[in-house]
Amino acid sequence: MKTPTRLAIALAGLTLAVGGTAHAGKVLDSVRAHDQLACGVNTSAPGFSGTDSKGEWRGLDVDVCRAVAAAVLKDATKVKFVPLNPPQRFTALQSGEIDMLSRNTTWSLTRDASLGVVFTGINYYDGQGFMVPKKFGVKSASELKNAEICLQSGTTSEKNVADYFSAHHIPYKPVVFDSPEGAHTAFFGGRCQVISTDMSELAGIRVQNPKADDYVILPDVISKEPLGPVVRRGDDEWFAIVKWALFAMQNAEEMGITQANVDQVKAESKDPNVQRLLGTDEDMGKLLGLDKDWAYRIIKQVGNYGESFDRNMGEHSALKLPRGVNKLWTQGGLVYAPPVR
Repeated sequence: MKTPTRLAIALAGLTLAVGGTAHAGKVLDSVRAHDQLACGVNTSAPGFSGTDSKGEWRGLDVDVCRAVAAAVLKDATKVKFVPLNPPQRFTALQSGEIDMLSRNTTWSLTRDASLGVVFTGINYYDGQGFMVPKKFGVKSASELKNAEICLQSGTTSEKNVADYFSAHHIPYKPVVFDSPEGAHTAFFGGRCQVISTDMSELAGIRVQNPKADDYVILPDVISKEPLGPVVRRGDDEWFAIVKWALFAMQNAEEMGITQANVDQVKAESKDPNVQRLLGTDEDMGKLLGLDKDWAYRIIKQVGNYGESFDRNMGEHSALKLPRGVNKLWTQGGLVYAPPVR
């Protein structure tokens, strides 16, 4: 009997993988058994995650959690939101306390390679900056010599500031807090002259302050902060589901599919790309261990990426941030989702 070559075995496995249905991973089994998705979020990050006047969680990161729940549990409301501060977030994911982390978390090599976690994509391209009281008359970060700077511990912000001031030979005094709220309160209370974190967060805390006009965000951007969802390493099936839930939202915007028109598009579109996404032609869901309507539910219950951005960060939000680099690639931005095929 001839022994199969490694190539023959690999090709046979590839054929089974392409033609078959994905088997459920441990996390997917657990989420379905509990009929609830445990999603780690920020304690309060305007635009990303926080509760509204009715106690409902809202935000760009919150919508990613809801998208995964819509795909897996067929109901975007079946999410248990777990508020986490920076030191807690990776421990909670590693221990299994949460099924995924969606907490404006920066994707970096150290985090991706040494914490037993893996990033599934980018839902916001950010960068770190500085905010100061307008009365100081500061126009640039280069003028912050010997300034006391409020920072959050356990974040890339702390390291970025150290790198920036070291590279520019500017002395400064870090004032570190365990929670974002602690850093915010200290800054607005005058404990430090500067606060440094992601530009989106600076815009959020500034707009929430009753005296917002008394503060200015400096133009300097000192880092790249690609933010996105995170899952535990080792469960490829779950990794794929969380990744493609975000990609479905981004693809939907590119195709012009919204919460309002998704039913009409599903019934009438002859575009093969649309049909694959919405499950009216090929059943792409089975490759993820899901049903054919997984992406349709995401769009119907949560919306596309642009809708989520607009209501949480953009023109229909309190922040009113421009899309900037978070526009679709077809509009000059960086948002580019792989195709559903």
